[in-house]
Amino acid sequence: QVQLVESGGGLVQPGESLRLSCAASGIIFSALGMGWYRQNPGKQRELVATISSSQITNYADSVKGRFTISRDNAKKMVYLQMSNLKPEDTAVYYCHAGQWWGQGTQVTVSS
Repeated sequence: QVQLVESGGGLVQPGESLRLSCAASGIIFSALGMGWYRQNPGKQRELVATISSSQITNYADSVKGRFTISRDNAKKMVYLQMSNLKPEDTAVYYCHAGQWWGQGTQVTVSS
């Protein structure tokens, strides 16, 4: 059974940092590209960052220079380090691999 479990969300002030984690099980983790997406109510889910099996990364323009995606194949973990957070980063963040999605973790950036 495939599971993607996100953690690390929370409430922070603008300019602060958070690190999201995604623990994967039931998949051949090292062979899959992984990604983080985010969604707000009434809006489409949007790509935040992806990392391929060969560590090639890709970022949405809105987060370039502020967010960093990384993976640890031995631990079957993928991370999203978010710095200099802005109110517009507020969303539910989802981990993605193949056809699977995690349950999401809420990130709220507010003063």
